[in-house]
Amino acid sequence: MPRAARIVALTLQPFNVSTIVFQIIFNELSAAEMTALPKSLQLDLLAEFQILPEDLDNLDASRFGVIEREGKKLHRYRAKDYRIYFERRPEGITVHRVLHKNTFRDFLFRSKLPVAEDDQLGKNREFWKLIEQGERTQKAS
Repeated sequence: MPRAARIVALTLQPFNVSTIVFQIIFNELSAAEMTALPKSLQLDLLAEFQILPEDLDNLDASRFGVIEREGKKLHRYRAKDYRIYFERRPEGITVHRVLHKNTFRDFLFRSKLPVAEDDQLGKNREFWKLIEQGERTQKAS
């Protein structure tokens, strides 16, 4: 079993009819990025990052973005001054990166990409290297 950090597992009980388990799984890199933050900020980000599977079907453009490449779809969630990059999986979602917006803007500046265009970001190899780095650390464990 991969050593992904299972930081949050939410149990949803809609109308007390059945219990649905929906996990938010942080890989090693995203878990390290979260633990590097002050505890109060971690709690604020997690409180703000309340997401349900059906939310991914009707994204609020003010909070979410979608980045695609070669059939892979990655979501971006804006929480305070941070960007949480994650992907939908059958068991829930896997968080790949948690980046401060200024760090990310710096990356975009160096990559010469417009800040607000997710489709351009999806075409940038350097961005996907950041994501794949987290996936490799999860598989290597």
